[in-house]
Amino acid sequence: MIEFLLVLTSILLSVTVGAAFEYYKQVRKAQREYEKAKEAVEDIVLSFNRELKRETEKIELVAFKVEGLAAKVDASFKKADSVEKKIAPIENSINAIVENNAKVLAHITELDIKVRDAEAAQETLKAKIAAVDEQLQKATAIPEVRSEPVIPIRRDKAMAALTDTEVAVLEMLSTEGAKTAPEIKERVQLSREHTARLMKKLYEEGYLERETGKIPFKYSVKKEMGTLLNKTEPEQA
Repeated sequence: MIEFLLVLTSILLSVTVGAAFEYYKQVRKAQREYEKAKEAVEDIVLSFNRELKRETEKIELVAFKVEGLAAKVDASFKKADSVEKKIAPIENSINAIVENNAKVLAHITELDIKVRDAEAAQETLKAKIAAVDEQLQKATAIPEVRSEPVIPIRRDKAMAALTDTEVAVLEMLSTEGAKTAPEIKERVQLSREHTARLMKKLYEEGYLERETGKIPFKYSVKKEMGTLLNKTEPEQA
């Protein structure tokens, strides 16, 4: 665009120079014919001056437009530089995002491999658990009820060392048969820990025996204790 304006300006200047040269020729001719046609020369001079003025105004207008276009071009260059500076950080961000996406994709691929390995390990573990479960079912198909060796009752303590709750538990087991600690807890309205301590104490002191074939253990009154309870009932009446 600037080159075009320069060419246009050159053409206009050439035209102006040509016009000036023609003016000079006319002046020279007018001078030679001055004496013959003074009035005609004056008309020609006036006409040429008007034409020259119009051409000068045109040239000034073109120069003004050229300056305006040059200013716009300069502003366009400045805007282009500003846009380029703004685009540079965006390009950097896009490049960073692309690199991050590549890392994320690699991480996802790695996780996928680990998930597949975990699934394979889980299948292997399921197979092992199924085998163990099958063996366990075979082992527990016929539960074996085992009783621990009977601890001899300490007759010197007998009923005198028992609390009312302990006597009530012994009487319940003597009349209703073997029971677990949770079943006894519901009847005596004690906490789980208190009931467990009570049953352990009665067992260790020789009042009870327990079946350990499965959990929870079942407690029952020893025959000697049952006889002793039956003997004490008339005395308490």
